[in-house]
Amino acid sequence: MGSTMDSTPATSALFRDLLGQAVDGGAKVAPELAQQGLKCIERGEAAPVPATAFLTALRLRGLLRADPVELEAVLGHRPPVVVAPEMQAALDRVMDGQALTPEMAQAAFDRIMDGGVPDAALAAFLTALHMRGESAGELEAAVRAMRARMIAVPGMPDDAIDVCGTGGDGLGTLNVSTAVAFVLAALGVPVVKHGNRALSSRSGATDVLLELDVPLPVEPARIGGMVERHGLAFLAATNHHPAMRHVGAVRRALGFRTIFNLVGPLCNPARVTRQMVGVFSPDWLETMVRALQATGSTHVWAISGDCGQGRFIDELTLAGPTRACVLEGGQVHAVDVDAAAAGLEPAPISAIAGGPPAHNAQALQALARGARGAYRDTVLLNAGVALHVAGRGSTIIRGGAIDYAALRGNIRLAADALDRGAVAAVLEAVRSFRTDVPNRVTG
Repeated sequence: MGSTMDSTPATSALFRDLLGQAVDGGAKVAPELAQQGLKCIERGEAAPVPATAFLTALRLRGLLRADPVELEAVLGHRPPVVVAPEMQAALDRVMDGQALTPEMAQAAFDRIMDGGVPDAALAAFLTALHMRGESAGELEAAVRAMRARMIAVPGMPDDAIDVCGTGGDGLGTLNVSTAVAFVLAALGVPVVKHGNRALSSRSGATDVLLELDVPLPVEPARIGGMVERHGLAFLAATNHHPAMRHVGAVRRALGFRTIFNLVGPLCNPARVTRQMVGVFSPDWLETMVRALQATGSTHVWAISGDCGQGRFIDELTLAGPTRACVLEGGQVHAVDVDAAAAGLEPAPISAIAGGPPAHNAQALQALARGARGAYRDTVLLNAGVALHVAGRGSTIIRGGAIDYAALRGNIRLAADALDRGAVAAVLEAVRSFRTDVPNRVTG
C-alpha cells in the first residue's frame, strides 16, 4: 500500500511539543492545548501522521468524539482514508480503551506486517496502544506476525548471546549494548547482536556500526564466517525484517516509542536462546521474559535501570538501582542490581549523554582505546551481568540474590579486556572483515 507521507508538510516544533503533552503529558490535558493543536493542523503545521496521533490522543482523553483518521483527512483537505473492516474494528476497539481479542490482534498485526494498513490508520492504532498500554496478548500477536516474516539466520553457535534494548526511553545516551558486544567477543563469548536504526532516539546500534564501518552482513554464510573468525556478528533489523518497512516511516514520524520497540528484541533472526534485553519500563520486564521463554529462550535477563524522577533506561545503570527479571533453570524471578555494591562509582544518567552517530561512534572508539569515566563503568556493569547470562565468568546469583563479589569478578574480566587492548583489536578486526564486500543496510 502506498504511503500517505509523500509531499507532506513539515511538522512545527510547537506542534511536536503539543503532541508530546497530549500523548504522554499526564492524566489531564487542558482544552486550550487541544484547541491550539487543532489550529496548528488547520494551518498545515503538522504532517498527517503526527496530526492523526494528536487527534487520537484527544479521542482517548475524551476531548474528541470524531474518528481521528477521518477528521485528519478533512482538516488536511485529503480524500478519505480507506481502512479494511477488520482493521477498523481493531482500531475502534483500542480507541475505546479495550484490549484486542487474540483473533483481532493477530489479524491486525498480520495486516500491518503485510503493508495493508494506511499510514494514518497505523498512526492512530499505535498511538492508542501506547496510551492505553499494550496487552501481553497484543505483544505476542505482534511477535508472531513479525517472526513469521523474518529472514532467519540458521547455524549460529548454541551458546550465542544477544545484548540489545527496546529503546524508547527518550534519554539519548551513548550506545551501551553495542560496546558490550565487543567486550564479550574479546572475552570469547559468541555474540549475534540484533539492532536497528534510531527511531525514537538520536543514534541506534545500526547507525553507530555504519559510522564505524563495521560490516552488517545479510547472507547466512557471511554471518557465520564473521562469528567463526571474530566471535560476533551484527544483524541490522531492516536486513532481516523486511516487513518492518511498512511501519518504519510511521514510527519515525511519531517520535515516541511504540509496541514495535518491544517486539524487536523478541525477534532475533538467529533465534539465540541467551539474551540480555534492556526495557524502557520495569512494567514490561516479566512480560518480555515470559514471551522469550515461550519461544525457546533458556537464559534471559530483562533489565530496566532507575535513573530517578520516574525515568528508566534500557540498560543497567550507575544512576540508581536496576530492576531485573531473570529466567534461569526454567524459573522466573526478580532481582535488583546496585552499581555501587558492584564497586562502581554512581553517576547521573547525564554522564553518558550521547549525540548523533558520529559522536557516539567516537565515544565507542575512545572506550576501546582505554578512555575512563561513566561510559566505561556503565559498559563494565552491563558486561559483567552479560557474562553471567552467557554462562561465562562467575555465576552472580546465589540464593535468589546478587553475589556482588562474583559480579565484581566479572567486571574485572571486562575491564582487563579493555585495558589490554583486546576490545580494540576485535573492533579493528571486525571492521576489516571482507572489506571487498560493500556494507549495506536494506529498508
